[in-house]
Formats: sequence, C-alpha cells, structure tokens
Amino acid sequence: MQGRFPGGTGPFARREWFALLERAGHRPLVALADDGREQVSIAMTRGPRGLTALTNWYAFTWAPSSLSPLLTELASDLTRAANRIELVKLPDEDGTATLLEGTFSAAGWLVRREVCDTNRYLPVQGRTYADYLAARPGPLRTTLKRKAKKVEVRLSHRFEAADWAAYEEIYRQSWKPAEGDPALLRQFAMLESDLGHYRFALALADGQPVAAQFWTVEGGKAYIHKLAHLPSAESLSPGTTLTAALMELVIDRDGVAEVDFGTGDDGYKRDWMEAVRPRWRLTCLRPASPANWPELGKWALRRLVSNRHAA
Repeated sequence: MQGRFPGGTGPFARREWFALLERAGHRPLVALADDGREQVSIAMTRGPRGLTALTNWYAFTWAPSSLSPLLTELASDLTRAANRIELVKLPDEDGTATLLEGTFSAAGWLVRREVCDTNRYLPVQGRTYADYLAARPGPLRTTLKRKAKKVEVRLSHRFEAADWAAYEEIYRQSWKPAEGDPALLRQFAMLESDLGHYRFALALADGQPVAAQFWTVEGGKAYIHKLAHLPSAESLSPGTTLTAALMELVIDRDGVAEVDFGTGDDGYKRDWMEAVRPRWRLTCLRPASPANWPELGKWALRRLVSNRHAA
C-alpha cells in the first residue's frame, strides 16, 4: 500500500501500523473519497466472505481515517466492490459505530450491529497516582504493601533487544496462549520506541527477569498492550508491582487523562480500571445479493424471536 493509509489518532490508526500489517502478510484494500478539500479512507482487506476491517488481535480499535460526510460517498461506492462488509472493534465514545451504522444504512446496505468485545479503561480525572491508588480495592493495596519490595523494577522509554528477549521468554513460560505474531509485535514495539511512545517495565527477582509489561503513551492516553509473568514467581506478585509502577509513571510523569486496558474483560483488569465500554461489530449486507439471503433470513428470524420475547 503506497502512501494512502488512515490517519486518525492512536497507535492503531497510523499509516505505519497498517504498513506493519501489510508486511505481515495482510493484503490491504483502501477505499478513498476525496473532494479536493478533504479526504477520508477506510482500510480493509478482502476475505472469503467479502471485505473486512484491516486489523488484527493486537489492535484495540478500528476506525475510518475521519468521520467526514464523505463516508456516505464511500459507503455507496463500496456496493460495487463487495456484497458483504464486516467492520469490527468499533468504538462509539466518539460516535464512530453509530455514524458508520447510519451511513451504510443510508447507502442501501442492511446493517446488523452487535457487541464484539469489551474495553476496560481508567478516566484519570486529574488525580495523582496517590489519589488513584487510595481508591483501589483493599486486597490490591495490601498486596502492593507486602510484595512491592520483593522484586526489582526497571523502567524504560526505549526499546532494548535484551529486554524484549526477556519479555518473550517470560511470555513463553506464562499462562497465556501462544503469541499470535511475535515478529509483528516486536516491530510494533520498535516503531513505538522510535516515536517516543514506548513504556516498558521489567521485574527481576534475584537478578532474573520474572515479569514484563509493554505500554505506550500517546496523545494524553496510555495503552496497556502486553503483560506476562512467570508462574513460578506468582507468590511475589511481580505483575501487580509492575502495573503499579507503570500507573505511577503514566499518571504522575506523563500526565495522561486515560489508561486503556485493551480488549477482553479479564477479572484482574477490574482492580485497576474504573469504567467499561463495548466495542462494536457492524455486518453490512447488500440485500440484492442472493449470497446474502440465508444470513438475512437468520437476521429476520432473530428479530422475530426477540420481538416475541419482548412482548
């Protein structure tokens, strides 16, 4: 893809992110509308069932480059490119999901909207780290008091190959599933380091790495990307200590207004975050396409069942 990438805000809306996806094997298709005064683009890829949002499991959200009225033109033009479009990980705190739903509906698509994931986040609301910590659950604060000095914490703003190798080994031995695309994640971390967004923490016990976390900070917002610890070090609670250290860094030093814990509603996120919001999926079907009729029939049946229950 040359030159024309979505250009919104955040780590997953920059052209460099989409370039990483392209190098990782994704085949981008960018729909672009330009009226000479402004332009808007939508980055997608073609799958077996139609067009889908160009994204992957590392991304927290997906969105068009802007919420310009030109999206109406794009939605109409796309009826000639595909019979089915699926847009996922859509935020709606800025109106993205609602606007796209209305835009594609007005362009003649039949649109189904549903929740596809959950995002836990922290509105800092001008607090200091000390204020924030005082509001954490009692068991969490007790753990920090008892365990914080049991590991050495190293914080870094620059990518270091040795630190990243330690993270990869910790992740490999952790409780987490196999990493989806470790080469892509490493390249993303290096990119964020070059841009000055990189925040990394390593916990050591007896000089050996036992936990690691990778965050970024951009535009007044901190993003928690990856965290892992060795099961053998669980009694030390190194992950809790690292999260606290990075929280203090991004709140007191970076002055962020929000901390975003990504997708997934894991229980441990609730101790650190104070708010929750959905991420949305829009499935857009051309009603004139026979290939879509079975799915449209299922939608109609779901509506019928839902209406009967509501009655």
